[in-house]
Amino acid sequence: MRQENLKQEQNSQESSSGSSSIRQAIEVLSSLISFSHAIKVFAVKWQLIRSKLEELNAGLIAIEDCDSTQNPILSGMVTAIIISANGCFDLARRCVDLSYSGKLLMQSDLDVMASKFDRHLKNLSGICTAGILTHGFAIVVSRPGANACKDDMRFYVRDLLTRMKIGDSDMKRQALSNLYHVVVEDDKYVRIVVEVGDIVNILVSFLDSVEIDIQEEAAKVVSVISGFDSCKAALMGAGIIGPLIRVLDSGSELGKESAARSLRKLTENSDNAWSVSAYGGVTSLLKLCSSSDPSGELVGPACGVLRNLVSVDEIKRFMIEEGAVPTCIKLLRSNDEAVQISSVELLQNIAAGDESVRQLVIREGGIRALVRVLDPKNSSSSKSRETTLRAIENLCFSSASCISVLVNYGFMDQLLFFLRNGDVSVQELALKVASKLCRTSEEARKEMGDVGFMPEFLRFLDSKSPDVREMAAEALSSMLSVSKNRKRFVQDDCNIGFLLQLLDHEEANSGNKKFLFSILLALTSCNSGRKKIAKSGYLKNIEKFAEAEVSDAKRLVRKLSSSRLRSMFSGLWHS
Repeated sequence: MRQENLKQEQNSQESSSGSSSIRQAIEVLSSLISFSHAIKVFAVKWQLIRSKLEELNAGLIAIEDCDSTQNPILSGMVTAIIISANGCFDLARRCVDLSYSGKLLMQSDLDVMASKFDRHLKNLSGICTAGILTHGFAIVVSRPGANACKDDMRFYVRDLLTRMKIGDSDMKRQALSNLYHVVVEDDKYVRIVVEVGDIVNILVSFLDSVEIDIQEEAAKVVSVISGFDSCKAALMGAGIIGPLIRVLDSGSELGKESAARSLRKLTENSDNAWSVSAYGGVTSLLKLCSSSDPSGELVGPACGVLRNLVSVDEIKRFMIEEGAVPTCIKLLRSNDEAVQISSVELLQNIAAGDESVRQLVIREGGIRALVRVLDPKNSSSSKSRETTLRAIENLCFSSASCISVLVNYGFMDQLLFFLRNGDVSVQELALKVASKLCRTSEEARKEMGDVGFMPEFLRFLDSKSPDVREMAAEALSSMLSVSKNRKRFVQDDCNIGFLLQLLDHEEANSGNKKFLFSILLALTSCNSGRKKIAKSGYLKNIEKFAEAEVSDAKRLVRKLSSSRLRSMFSGLWHS
């Protein structure tokens, strides 16, 4: 029988001259692991035993170069492992042959066997921790190749787990570093980490390590796997939040950065927000953000965590009481792009939909700080400016007092500058913001007309982008609702000519023509504007649109056909 041959092979290995007792134990365990896969009964218990056998086997492989004859403690432990493995072989054979006397008795025997292997693991760990063995003896299991099967990958991860459990400090640190690199480079290893559940618990325990190098390496691994949904539940179940907060409080700079990134990912699920708050995380995060020399790698993720927590109203109120608003405003003065962007987004989220908080932002100098980020003289990036423009649009345009403060700080001049000189993305966003601003009040439209927005809106009417053309036309139409702006616009003969040229190229069903007609209709309320349209060479085109039942074109014809201009048209207005 195969089982008897295996046992004979084991006995031969034990007695062969010159053979290492550790090598014998490894071969016995490997055979037992392989044989256990044929067992169809008591699957859960055998899976537990197999897991312990794999860990024990990987641990022995890691110390295979040690001479157990020179260490009686190690020699005795290896002998005990071989005896336990032989006993387990007998249980395995009876389970395969279904020759056991009773289920309850076999279940009890399997529990006893699992406990034995668990003790062997603890003993091996104790020997290594005591310094009896060092990493110099460890055989390094090579990382499987790119096309390796899952079993090889799993064996490699289990070997790393064993080193993390029983190795000395250097071995633990190296194992963590290797684990970090595989999970960064290959998502399949992340799934294996979840399956080999002890790894998550080990990582969480290492976050409280007094050895900073080990804490940092563990935090780096957690920062990667916390981005995967399959890992988030396991991390939360292992109690990850408390250790991460403690790293934020007392860890190294690198450890704090990794902890903040992990918390940002974990709090994407709002259910985890209360855990962060319960461990004092809000205070810790705000303290990091208010440090004298914050880095983007740390403050960016920290602000990201706080931004996720804002969704819980009670936590948001606590953040405000703890000084989140002045902290954000202070961060706006940073020259670091990541810090600027993160603080702008956090400030926007805190104040969104809350007039009392918006007023607090004004009192603390928030609007001035936002406008300063936009200053062309500053070295802010295009991305920072885009984020700031969106924040100003969301925070300030619903309140006349906010708009007044914006204007006083020179916001319109900055907006006009970016319309003329910004990168394409900034320019289009500036147009969107300007279009919205001119719809807020007549005072805003008057001010914008005085500083020179209308020529820029007119220029964008010829953009290749339909969305840009529509925004520009809508903004110009709104601007021309002000009498002073109409008079200023028609003073330049080229303006009306340009509008009519654009209309000449529009199809009857074009969406942009609606705004062009709206602009022309606004201009007809001005005598000089009406005359210039009537005397242009584009009347036939306007009539063509009217004949096509375009309602705004028919209205424009009626406007132009009043009083002295009536004789210039046919009976079109009677239709």
